[in-house]
Amino acid sequence: MIDQAEYERSPWHVLLVFLRLGLTSFGGPAAHLAYFRDEFVARRRWLSEHGYADLAALCQFLPGPASSQVGIAIGLGRAGYAGALAAWAGFTLPSALAMTLCALGMVRYGALALHGLKVVAVAVVAQAVWGMGRHFCRSPARVVIAALAAGATLLAPFVWMQVGAMAVAAIVGLLLFKPEPGGAYELLPARHGRRAGAVWLALLLVLLLALPLFAQLLPGQTAQMAAAFFRVGALVFGGGHVVLPLLQAEVVPNGWVGNDVFLAGYGAAQAMPGPLFSFAAFLGAAVSTTPSGWLGALVCLLAIFAPSFLLVAGVLPFWDTLRRSVRTRAALAGVNAAVVGLLLAALYHPVWTSAIYRPQDVLLALLALAALMVWKLPPWLVVMGGGAAGVLLRMLA
Repeated sequence: MIDQAEYERSPWHVLLVFLRLGLTSFGGPAAHLAYFRDEFVARRRWLSEHGYADLAALCQFLPGPASSQVGIAIGLGRAGYAGALAAWAGFTLPSALAMTLCALGMVRYGALALHGLKVVAVAVVAQAVWGMGRHFCRSPARVVIAALAAGATLLAPFVWMQVGAMAVAAIVGLLLFKPEPGGAYELLPARHGRRAGAVWLALLLVLLLALPLFAQLLPGQTAQMAAAFFRVGALVFGGGHVVLPLLQAEVVPNGWVGNDVFLAGYGAAQAMPGPLFSFAAFLGAAVSTTPSGWLGALVCLLAIFAPSFLLVAGVLPFWDTLRRSVRTRAALAGVNAAVVGLLLAALYHPVWTSAIYRPQDVLLALLALAALMVWKLPPWLVVMGGGAAGVLLRMLA
């Protein structure tokens, strides 16, 4: 019989945990990080509050989908490379499957429930802001850092502003704050050291340079699609909606997907739980020439997420050592406060502005927040209730 502790560190258990998140995590990257915090810090205690905040801060700096990279890192630390793959599959495949079916014209999405799900995302992000703020904004200086980061991000909602706010906060933390003790967790398995990390980073660079060459040498369109989606996954900073214009520049001018189809897929992606990068599956399935359908979806999905695997596996061995140094801990105190500010900005835009239109929406958001923070209901149940409430509100309107 398998020991319970051993089972909880198995890739199968990681897959099931992330599959539930992949089916219920609506609301975009900010909401995803909130769901992850509730699941892995508050509920399962796989990570400490400091450990999770440090990991989220690191993934905000990396190109690619930050929430997916956080999930890959958690799976890696929990069950090795197989755990990283299980975490990605569980979180990504539900939305990727739905997007592929949408491209093939086999399903239609419930627009009635979508609005309620967006409103629930407001409560989820608000809970995360409150929880992280209590831990990382306990002094006036940190509150000021969070407020300035939120204000700067709202005034200039660009990726460079987010990265710049965290960089400035790191300098302020290094100069002003006393170092804090390291988080009480071990993120990576012992077998994954710096040498392996360097190999993964080298492989990322090789593929980034070699795939365009293969695309020119090999016949057919498969290599061209793989190179294009790999390049987007490796070079886009900010994740989420930032990837959409880059994908449009790759697939529409090349004639792979028409602009009308691209925009229709973008609209469908808003209704999906999980990472917005699963939009790549829709585009691969909708390509007008071979490969298309299921094969095209698989090629594009793997290509756009492959850089995330390589980056996380390559950077974490160095980061796990660096974050334990005294000076790094002081800098991270400032960064963590800035992350709270960025999450606060995301709570207003796009989470609040895309969901709250009427007084009924405010009441539903407050009810969902009470369900999460007062009644301690599980997020997946609150999400399902929000979807049902959205249908009811639309029918009564």
